[in-house]
Amino acid sequence: MTTGSLPRTPAELGLPELPVEARPADPAVHHVRAKLDREIRALLAHEPGTRTGADPEDLHQMRVALRRMRSVLKLSGALVGDGAEPVRAELGWLGQSLGEVRDYDVLIAHLREVVAEFEVRDQPAGRRLVSGFVTERAAAKRRLTRALSSARYSTLLREVSLLARDGGPSAAAAADGPHDLVAGLAKPHRKLAKAVRALPADPPDDDLHALRIHGKKLRYAAELALTSANKKQAGRITKLIKATRDFQTVLGDHQDAVVAAERMRTVLDTADGAVGFVAGRIAERELARRAEARARWRASWAEVDAAAKALHVVSAKQG
Repeated sequence: MTTGSLPRTPAELGLPELPVEARPADPAVHHVRAKLDREIRALLAHEPGTRTGADPEDLHQMRVALRRMRSVLKLSGALVGDGAEPVRAELGWLGQSLGEVRDYDVLIAHLREVVAEFEVRDQPAGRRLVSGFVTERAAAKRRLTRALSSARYSTLLREVSLLARDGGPSAAAAADGPHDLVAGLAKPHRKLAKAVRALPADPPDDDLHALRIHGKKLRYAAELALTSANKKQAGRITKLIKATRDFQTVLGDHQDAVVAAERMRTVLDTADGAVGFVAGRIAERELARRAEARARWRASWAEVDAAAKALHVVSAKQG
């Protein structure tokens, strides 16, 4: 399938002209549909920029929209029918292609900032080091472009839009009974808390990365729940969203440092002396950044935990 036959607009996907809105008192399924509607529109809006690569922020925002849809379908997908899980899996396929390029964007931008701070005599070697990652990024971008031009991608867009449409396959699931999106935040909070408790004093890097993913799921669930919350709940949810965003930032800094340091190790295997010297300097900086994030993450988690518990208290009283 060529790019010309891909759906380009919400209308071509059978979505209404204007974004779907859900009021706080509406059933939960309406909020789920509205969220899917908003995110698929965001994905379509950022797709052209992702294809051209003119601004890395387009790819980042396209990936964020995709991850929000996956999170919604994971937590509340039963409300929109049996098709939710297959669609979520397909979003994961696309997310891998987007994520590969996004990881290079983050790495390259960071390395350029670091190299710019080095002495003038080390900057040519630094630029040669970065150019290798630019070449690898170009190959990843070609793979992403093929994915975005495929029939599989076109089918995915149509399947997501079907779940978002009113009167779609969610009709039977919506009749199963009430679903409280605010109360539903207890589940991702419990999973995150359990993961924190299971960690040793000095957790492996991969475990902290997994913790960040748990925190992101809680944040996305809170963003959805905010649309259905009353005024008192909304204030607590807003605090939870801020706390989880800060938590993600700390652990995101940690993961970026881990990845950058590891990339420098791979460079050392083939680099000339000058590039190897620069790579070693960068690796040292990244390990220091990793240590700094490790010193902060537990305090950040405490803020998330307190915000979530405060919300549970309010919800319990109002229930």
